[in-house]
Amino acid sequence: MKILQLCLKPPLPARDGGCIAMNNITQGLLASGHRVKVLTIFTHKHDLNPELMPAAYIEQTDIEGVFIDTKINALDAYSSIITSDSYNISRFFSTDFDIRLAMLLRKEDFDIIHLESLFMTPYVGTIRRLCTTPIVLRSHNIEYVIWEKIAAGTHNPIRRMYLKYLTKKLKHYELSMLNEVSGIAAISDEDRRRMLALGMKKPMRTVSFGIDLNDYPFDENATSELALFHLGAMDWGPNLEGILWFLTAIWPSIHAKHPTLKMYLAGRNMSDEIERMQLPNVVVVGEVEHAIAFMRSKAIMVVPLLSAGGIRVKIIEGLALGRAVISTTLGAEGLDCTDGKNIFLADRPDEWVAAVDRLMEHPEEIRQLGLNGREHAMKHFELSEITARLVAFYKELRRG
Repeated sequence: MKILQLCLKPPLPARDGGCIAMNNITQGLLASGHRVKVLTIFTHKHDLNPELMPAAYIEQTDIEGVFIDTKINALDAYSSIITSDSYNISRFFSTDFDIRLAMLLRKEDFDIIHLESLFMTPYVGTIRRLCTTPIVLRSHNIEYVIWEKIAAGTHNPIRRMYLKYLTKKLKHYELSMLNEVSGIAAISDEDRRRMLALGMKKPMRTVSFGIDLNDYPFDENATSELALFHLGAMDWGPNLEGILWFLTAIWPSIHAKHPTLKMYLAGRNMSDEIERMQLPNVVVVGEVEHAIAFMRSKAIMVVPLLSAGGIRVKIIEGLALGRAVISTTLGAEGLDCTDGKNIFLADRPDEWVAAVDRLMEHPEEIRQLGLNGREHAMKHFELSEITARLVAFYKELRRG
């Protein structure tokens, strides 16, 4: 099949979970013998750098990008208040991108048009106007659910009121778009059930995040520093929210009980607020050049997410690398993990402290948790099997 993949940011370099997820879709389809054309938005935060992409990738995908200025604009934000637009989504619409998409659809025929996330749905109208090709929405999250939780946790009453207003518009838009596409590839069973409960009537399949295990070398005899670490972009609200909660509500108790234990924080766009905290034994690493090497160098991954949907790419990578993972229940949602077997789940601060205590007092459990996590990743997230599931869904939609 010939697939047009529309991306909200360049899949490569794969510096965050969203990029990894999009790139793995591309790579899985290419490895299965399908043709993929990538048309992507790029922004001030996510630039298009062909020099950082393998030549084979550029040749195979014929990747093109259109710049969109997605910075918050006060006038546009105000205008959205008095219109029916969702400002969260409208920032990703570009006349230039729309024109390039229309030119492409007039020139080439595709078997499937694959939209990466809700943020690419403003272009559904143009697609429908120019062709009858099935449109698949790859749902990374239920977006409005994330914003509901962010709004609820915002202390400033004016900001909270505005975020609730944006969330209401985003929810209305998201619910309307679910039935505009031909089908949805939900990233987890939990998200699929939520969308069904919201009235989704179009075909939908769970197509989880997949990884090529060959990209995640694992040596059960290798040693790593007995330390905690978190890896994630700090310009993504749920990551920042979770880490600030961990550092203020949990870390002081952990440090008091384990004064030599270190906590490493890595990821793009590290928050100034975190930098200023200067907590004991908290090492702010910032962006790392080689994420896998960084993860392999530390023993225990922490994922203190309080708000988000979808599936946590970094947890799957941690499992694949044999790391011991401690996560909130919400953070591990959709992974089908078992608490105490291949992951530790902790929601309250005292549960987090207890989980760290257990691993520090019984270091052999770190190794066993990692072994079980690797096995779980192999069983549930192998890219070739995930790709086969996606392609089967494509074919089902094409048959009508």
